[in-house]
Amino acid sequence: MSSIAEALASAIGADRVASDADTLNARRYDQWAVKHLRDWRGEAVPAPGCVVRPQSVEDVQKVVRLAAERCVPLIPYGLGSGVCGGIEPTPDAILLDMSAMNRVRFIDSDDLLASFDAGLNGMEAEEAVAAHGLTIGHWPQSIAISSVGGWVSTRASGQFSTAYGNIEDIIHSIEAVLPNGELVTLGKAVRAAAGPDLRHLLMGAEGTMGVITGVTFSLRAKAPHRDYSIFYANDMRAGFEAQRRIVRADWRPPVMRQYDGREVRRLFRDYERDGKAMLLMVHEGPQARVEAELAAMREICASAGLEAGDPMAAKQWIEKRNHVPSWRDMFERGYVADTVEISGRWSEIGAIYDDSIAALNAIPGVINASAHSSHVYRSGINLYFSFAATFEDSAKMEPAYFAGWRAIMEATAKHGGGVAHHHGAGRLRKPYLHHDLGENGVALLRRVKDALDPEGMMNPGNLIPDA
Repeated sequence: MSSIAEALASAIGADRVASDADTLNARRYDQWAVKHLRDWRGEAVPAPGCVVRPQSVEDVQKVVRLAAERCVPLIPYGLGSGVCGGIEPTPDAILLDMSAMNRVRFIDSDDLLASFDAGLNGMEAEEAVAAHGLTIGHWPQSIAISSVGGWVSTRASGQFSTAYGNIEDIIHSIEAVLPNGELVTLGKAVRAAAGPDLRHLLMGAEGTMGVITGVTFSLRAKAPHRDYSIFYANDMRAGFEAQRRIVRADWRPPVMRQYDGREVRRLFRDYERDGKAMLLMVHEGPQARVEAELAAMREICASAGLEAGDPMAAKQWIEKRNHVPSWRDMFERGYVADTVEISGRWSEIGAIYDDSIAALNAIPGVINASAHSSHVYRSGINLYFSFAATFEDSAKMEPAYFAGWRAIMEATAKHGGGVAHHHGAGRLRKPYLHHDLGENGVALLRRVKDALDPEGMMNPGNLIPDA
């Protein structure tokens, strides 16, 4: 890698290229539990050959062109919050660390647009627009550790998505460098019929189709009023039915989350009610609309057989919602765990939940199998499964981890659900992607990849199912 590192240093500056051990080791993986587990167990986790930190779009173009000329693998890296194996550097690869591209480009309060460098921290982007009385409306749990470009690359979804939409509903335009070094800006009009929407070639591509360098979002005014509601359902299916009725009646509380009894006991111990499921909602907007929505929720939930609860449980969630223990803390205590999000139509979701929980509980060592829903649509809903297993022998942790994932993927696919909702696919889901895309769809994805990146240099091994 010495020759390519020297060429990169000459092109963008020696201070932007690093090959020291500390820098390389710090970029060996993102937040994928498996890589943390292997490192904790003392297994070798490969590092990239060098780390490059561009400061401008021109820097990115120079790096991409050099990598293309020399057929060197190039791995875009945001702030390292991915959890599905999207980052797996090798000693022959350049890791393109985008964190130095962190400018606020502009904020337009009239057109309700804000543009940012792709490497900007998500919370910093939100705080910048909040100073203007605005919000991006995108609140992933990782907002404080993720980049705005990472949101696009993984087709992320935020906690307020039921009213405000997922990332694809918030993006106005995407600026990116293609694998040949050309710069494109995809998205210009507030709505367009100018052929296929090319922005979607980069949304969810996880660094395999190019490098996202900038994102412009369509904003909204910060809500003037907020309130909360809590309801209890006898079981998850009863809660799903209540949520189906809510969206069918055309109400869209920004936050709609339903926890099964096990998660209520674990996360809301002071508000547990006889093992029942809990439906938690946050309501935002003009006060009159919020009051009307609260009244409608009481009526609809009562008609579905749900009981009202203490709204303080929802306020507690708002305050603590982004606190997550580290993987290593869990490993030290003898646990391996993960969360897995999927989606399904209303007619499918009950069976997906039942079969996934049963399959998880059948895995040796599993001590927790639970789920909550967190994103609601007209035609269905998502589920966010959690599982944990414990072993005295840490060598058993990784097989149990993959068994947990396989159980959920297979149960979801069996009933027709979608195997990926908002964390992307990475290396974890690519063996199951055919369930969502179909074999011909997977072949089409490969052809798109081959057309844009014929040398296969962009984040090789990620996303695209093995041929």
